[in-house]
Parts: sequence; C-alpha cells; structure tokens
Amino acid sequence: MVAIDTPASLESFRRFIITSTCSSYAPKSYLDDFEVFAERDESLGSIYVEAADKVTIKKIRDITFVNARDVLGIIYNSKSGNTALKWRQIRRNTGKVTGEASSNSLVNLAEAGVITLDWVENYVRKKTKDDKVNEITS
Repeated sequence: MVAIDTPASLESFRRFIITSTCSSYAPKSYLDDFEVFAERDESLGSIYVEAADKVTIKKIRDITFVNARDVLGIIYNSKSGNTALKWRQIRRNTGKVTGEASSNSLVNLAEAGVITLDWVENYVRKKTKDDKVNEITS
C-alpha cells in the first residue's frame, strides 16, 4: 500500500475510477462526458459521489452511472479492499486525493493523470533508499 496525498483535477479522478472499474463496458458517450460518474454499492467496494446536483442515469452490471454537477467529493474503495481514496474539492474542479493505493491502483492513477510518472519514480527511488537504510540499521 502506498500513501497518496496529491492535488488532482476532478476529471483525472473521474477517469481513474472509470479505468479501475468499468472502462471495458461503459458506453463511449459516458466515458467522454465529464459530468458522468460511476458509483457502486458498499458490498462491492463502495464508490460514492457527493454533489450539489446528482441524477441516476443507468445501472450496468455493478456500476450505477450518475450525472453529477458541483462535485464536492468522491469516495473510492476497491473491491479487493487494497485501495481507499478520497477526492475532496478545493476550488471548483480542483481538489486533493488522499488515502492508500495498491500497486495496481498506482498504475491506474498514473494512466488517468492523477499522479505523474515523475511522482511514481520519486516514490520508487525514495522507497529503495529507505529500504537500503533499513537494511544497514537492522
């Protein structure tokens, strides 16, 4: 598990959720619409969108697609339970992502633009350095 604490756009976090859950079967029009978000029941790893205005569009498999405006926050928990992330609005469509992510989620976060490849490389570099220090002091 990797601790995440980074600024991110609402659109990048929306893309992360879609990539992680339903990109293979979501209608293309939903993928391209920045107001369409995926939600999922708690029993399957909850995804919840908190918004000033939200309307259910359609349920496909275990995902409920919603049209949301003025998004204040999003809670994402993976089915495996290895990833728990929150996006919170700071200003308009800019926010902050915090929580813990699995290595698989790191790939999806990078692909969606939530974190950069530089962020991942710096994390790996720091982790490798910390591991070497721990070996020496043990």
